[in-house]
Amino acid sequence: MRLARAKAFDVFARRPGSLVLAADTVVAVDDRILGKPKSPAEAEKMLELLSGRAHRVVTGVCLLGPDRDETFHVSTEVVFRPLGAEEIRAYVKTGEPMDKAGAYAIQGGAAGFVREIHGSYTNVVGLPLAECLERLRSGAHRRG
Repeated sequence: MRLARAKAFDVFARRPGSLVLAADTVVAVDDRILGKPKSPAEAEKMLELLSGRAHRVVTGVCLLGPDRDETFHVSTEVVFRPLGAEEIRAYVKTGEPMDKAGAYAIQGGAAGFVREIHGSYTNVVGLPLAECLERLRSGAHRRG
């Protein structure tokens, strides 16, 4: 939520008067937060960690405008099937994991890794659409 808020304030400072929606997504497993991998080796390690187990995808969202200042988060549980080392290497070689939190894109080549999902699919993609639309339409958290 802190990163989403910082992104929103950065854009709002350059576009005062606009309504800004900013988001940032991380993957959490055990007591670790997985952001975007810095190398293919790190991507492989992340996928090995997620293999055969549940993790959480958490997206912080900030809606910021002249009459709105709201920050919230959405959390989704994802369960991966067990992944083989060769399968992980082949996926990492595609380059897709390199700009994704947790080193995978559920809407891409990693779709077949997912055994179960509990919660918002679009949250795992990177922006919880239903929750954002509900907040935008509610107007319940407007300033002034």
